[in-house]
Amino acid sequence: MTHPLFEKHRAKLDTALNAIHTRGYWAAYNEMPSPKTYGETAPDDGKKAFEAHIGQQFELNQPGTTGWQGGENSPFGMELNVQYPVCDIEALITAGQTAMTGWQAAGVEGRTGLCIEMLDRLNAQSFEIAHAVMMTTGQGWMMAFQAGSPHAQDRGLEAVTYAYREQSFVPAEATWEKPQGKNPPLVMKKHFQIVGRGVAVVVGCGTFPTWNTYPGLFAALATGNAVIVKPHENAILPAAITVRTLRAVLAEHGIDPNLVTLCVPDKRETTQALVTHAAVKSVDFTGGNVFGQWLIDHCRQAQVYAELAGVNNIVIDSTDAYKPMLRNLAFTLSLYSGQMCTTSQALLVPAGGIDTEDGHKSYDEVCADLARAIDGFLAKPEVALAVLGAVQSADTLARIALADGGSLGQVLLASKKLDNPEFPKAEVRTPVLLACDAADEAAYMEERFGPITFVVKVADTAAAIALSERVIATHGALTAGIYSTRPEVIEAMTAATWRSKVALSINLTGAVFVNQSAAFSDYHGTGGNPAANASYSDSAFVANRFRVVQRRAHI
Repeated sequence: MTHPLFEKHRAKLDTALNAIHTRGYWAAYNEMPSPKTYGETAPDDGKKAFEAHIGQQFELNQPGTTGWQGGENSPFGMELNVQYPVCDIEALITAGQTAMTGWQAAGVEGRTGLCIEMLDRLNAQSFEIAHAVMMTTGQGWMMAFQAGSPHAQDRGLEAVTYAYREQSFVPAEATWEKPQGKNPPLVMKKHFQIVGRGVAVVVGCGTFPTWNTYPGLFAALATGNAVIVKPHENAILPAAITVRTLRAVLAEHGIDPNLVTLCVPDKRETTQALVTHAAVKSVDFTGGNVFGQWLIDHCRQAQVYAELAGVNNIVIDSTDAYKPMLRNLAFTLSLYSGQMCTTSQALLVPAGGIDTEDGHKSYDEVCADLARAIDGFLAKPEVALAVLGAVQSADTLARIALADGGSLGQVLLASKKLDNPEFPKAEVRTPVLLACDAADEAAYMEERFGPITFVVKVADTAAAIALSERVIATHGALTAGIYSTRPEVIEAMTAATWRSKVALSINLTGAVFVNQSAAFSDYHGTGGNPAANASYSDSAFVANRFRVVQRRAHI
């Protein structure tokens, strides 16, 4: 009998299956915070729901609760003071393993239907989650709503869709009949059971606590695994809201809610003990290289899906839309103060300059014009505050100060501190733009997370493409870009990105930006360079999270 939630969501799943096949535009959840979509009272209801968490204990009724812990610092200066349950990791793991029995019994269709039901429920809470994302990460409101809610939900649905497709390739049973010549054939009945690998741990990041969490979370769930969500210590609330909602959906449909739990560790050693536990069979991580590499090196019992640091870059050879190019770059470098794993850090410009529809522009002119474009784009305070958001961590503020000091290169545009009247304590910074030579590799050839960009002077376009490829192959990247009016240059850059295995954006001058990634169409990461060993989403992201166990008997 087909699970009722699978039937309820079948049309959405079928559309999603078509979307991952055709890779055209499709979104399951509306990215605009429109009352027409979410309900007339949704904005107020969501804000009130968020505010109700402030200064309270966030009860989850999880096993092994030993105390309470919080301590999130809002980049906007808001006092959060939310306390979360600290739970014994053995209790969480044991409870998750126990819950997996009922989850496996739900079958592929049941798990798929329940996961989509969870995502729909999260979508109904989009305003509440958006406020939680905004106040813990420093994202501006529109980004917090879009990336934190519908875009994250789309990425989660994408993972569920791939998981369903891969599991649907496995038949439940088969009759095996081997001819034996004159003798009766050998006949066997074979059954194939899909089982999850074990407990999954999803380690969240501080800047995109839902967008970077939902793919691994839902990929693991849909393939039959229990999931423990370990959020970043400064972005717990969006994860806690998510976990509470998923637990509620599970309980409402007769599944043990301890299939999904939240782990707020009391110390780093607790996290290390969790991810290296013998029962943990997959770990998803987004963050810095130090801990990411530690996970890869030490979690030998688990499959680790890691997104790490990278040096995203753009080669600027020529353009026939100079001002639109500068505007596009200005937005790219300013969005969320550059605190995105996809933001470009190095712009590679030939020493002899570039050709444009306005005539030849020298390297110095390109530098000066880009600085003016950024300044002009952020000239209106209301635009600047909406786009920049706030700086999430003290480490990023320190990196901005270092870049502003001139030790990394010539300062073309210094970072400025802006005042946010609504949030007087917010740490708002404009981008810092630096000029340096290609030989100054120590400056630009490592990720400097935040609004820090280098305009790197290279010998010529061929040297720029070669440098781009070497940077990506050595240090990794999630995005690369090229601006050129010459087909042979675009072909050369394309070939370089095939070798270094990175996504390429060509001549972006409109309302699409290199640091944006669309679910169901764009592959976020390739898994082929040091910046990430997996992709959101493809078959490889889900297929190794389940196993097929067969049984057979003679008929």
